Amino acid sequence: MCDDINRLVERIKKYNSNCDFDLLKKSYDFSKKAHEGQCRVSGEPFFTHPLEVAFILADLELDCTSIIAGILHDTIEDTDHTYEEIKEMFGQEVADLVDGVTKLGKIPYTTKRERQAENLRKMFLAMAKDIRVILIKLADRLHNMRTLKYMKAEKQAEKAKETLEIYAPIAHRLGISKIKWELEDICLRYIDPKGYYDLVEKIAKRRNEREDYIENILNVLREKLNEISVQGHLDGRPKHFYSIYRKMVNQNKTLEEIYDLFAVRVIVDTVKDCYAVLGLVHEIFKPMPRRFKDYIAMPKPNMYQSLHTTVIGPEGVPFEIQIRTWEMHRVAEVGIAAHWRYKEGGKDSDLDKKLAWLRQLLEWQKDARDADEFMENLKVDLFTDEVFVFTPKGDVINLPAGSTPIDFAYAIHSAIGNKMAGAKVNGKITPIEYELKNGDIVEIITSSSVHGPSRDWLKIVKSSQARNKIKQWFKKEKREENIIRGKEMIEKELKKQSLTFNELFKPEWVEIVLKKYTFLSLDDLYAAIGYGTLTANKVISRLREEYRKTVKAEEIAKNIAKTAKKSKEGQRKKKLPENGVIVKGIENCLVRIAKCCNPVPGDEIVGYITRGRGVSVHRTDCPNVTNTIDGDTRLIEVSWHTAKNVSYNANITIMANDRTALLMDITNVIADSKIPLKAINARTTKDQVAIMSLTLEITNTEQLENIIKRIRRVQSVFEVTRGNN
Repeated sequence: MCDDINRLVERIKKYNSNCDFDLLKKSYDFSKKAHEGQCRVSGEPFFTHPLEVAFILADLELDCTSIIAGILHDTIEDTDHTYEEIKEMFGQEVADLVDGVTKLGKIPYTTKRERQAENLRKMFLAMAKDIRVILIKLADRLHNMRTLKYMKAEKQAEKAKETLEIYAPIAHRLGISKIKWELEDICLRYIDPKGYYDLVEKIAKRRNEREDYIENILNVLREKLNEISVQGHLDGRPKHFYSIYRKMVNQNKTLEEIYDLFAVRVIVDTVKDCYAVLGLVHEIFKPMPRRFKDYIAMPKPNMYQSLHTTVIGPEGVPFEIQIRTWEMHRVAEVGIAAHWRYKEGGKDSDLDKKLAWLRQLLEWQKDARDADEFMENLKVDLFTDEVFVFTPKGDVINLPAGSTPIDFAYAIHSAIGNKMAGAKVNGKITPIEYELKNGDIVEIITSSSVHGPSRDWLKIVKSSQARNKIKQWFKKEKREENIIRGKEMIEKELKKQSLTFNELFKPEWVEIVLKKYTFLSLDDLYAAIGYGTLTANKVISRLREEYRKTVKAEEIAKNIAKTAKKSKEGQRKKKLPENGVIVKGIENCLVRIAKCCNPVPGDEIVGYITRGRGVSVHRTDCPNVTNTIDGDTRLIEVSWHTAKNVSYNANITIMANDRTALLMDITNVIADSKIPLKAINARTTKDQVAIMSLTLEITNTEQLENIIKRIRRVQSVFEVTRGNN
């Protein structure tokens, strides 16, 4: 057995000696064989990825089942193995976890946004059944982000943005700060590389000065703790880069204007010691007003507990002190993962209460049929900034930052929100659009004469919980009104786009849209538009998509197939023109090979009559032909002449991990194939990925495919594609 699995076993044994190590080794062998021959973009064997995911899960001290699922997490998605196979070999629990992480791959979606929304829906549903799904997904995303440098620049930015908007906030809501911080810092590196490296350089210059300052504070604290006989661990924790960067951007400050670049952390044995240390700190250093937070008495929704206080240190420089117990520290680092105590014979019985927010989130999102709405609501629900307010009885309600008394009312109960007539904040009547602050005491004034919420509230509320409850009221109470309103909105949008109802609302297309958004009838669709769950523009866009697919595409595809077939039949009857392409019924015609698809002998081709430039020859699958509106009237039959003395230029693009003699090895392969190399253009990215564009002189597609296969076998090459001129 190799060193990797031995290291993983030893790591798990440190906290869980009861793990089924035979099954773990079986999963290792199975996954390694399943991914055999597959490579990552970096050129490494693909299996390195699931193995690293398993190590990340082991660092979180997760149970054996989770780690086995981590090793297998890509087998259903990226290999030929199925859920049934995984279930039979490793049990249903493992199979369900692997399936929960697997993306939806076989369902067609109109947009990338829609696919992302549906994959996240699936993941959240799986999370509700077993939270370990998202822990595996976070480990998967973390390793992918660690190796993001091998991706193309646009892919790096896309992945970093998605991670910052979705996965880092999920890690925050689950209390897994060690993953959240690393994800945020990596994202910043790709979203604003100049800002990131500038910040790293500036902080590094002040490192020695900062370390001396922290050590001075720690020495004072150690001496005072000894005097009161409190045993504790002290350290100075620098804030992570993204936290500093966000403060600089949000508060429009330079690094020199931010003093609390670090926090001093004190970890003690008991809660009693936490408060004793707090008193001692306030005795030594002067506390700053309104900068004390007691998260022990009032834990954050993600289970985080600690005492936070900001004090004025030596030389008048403010710094933050965090005081917590060892158990609180573990929860602060790994959050929900700390509650999977399989080594002690079962998970935390209190876990369901800690995940109540997840079930609430799913409940609030169930009516969000539109992908854009789902994604926007999700960002609000997962957003890291929160505000804590109180009921008159002293109960704590946490809401998204920027929430209003309306959000508060619906957080208490739908009936209170629906009957809301006004609000008092800290004993004073306030406008309903008032932005709530931490510590506000909120009282909702209700009235039996109020007959439901106002539509204007939808523009005021911040939380998706309140927004969805308001929409549900309109959905239930005002159905007929919503249907009429929805019809009017559809008609208005049709007119705006210069379309008619009869053009788009064909029964078969409407049926597809109803099925997509899970409506039973057209009235349900109108009602949804009327109360705001769906937009008229979104529905019409879907119908236009069906129109384009079933009318235009069919006509053009039939015509292309027809002309291609006739071109083949007439091929033998034509004489060889100078350029090797025969145009039906026309002699001495100007003919050019289209650069958008660069067809070569062996490709199915069709001619397109251009204005003033003769006939342009395209592959039959070229998007520029299939998507053209008037293609059916301007297509013409063309065919290849089969003479052996005709050659064509073809472009290929090669991507490889840069190394010494790479270019020589590739040109040697081409020379051995006796194919003329007409031109070459090569460059190396900052991530050491070599990108080469080659122009070859070939006689047919078979020759081109053979040389592509041979180049793919060259060491370090990970992608070869046919390109354009």
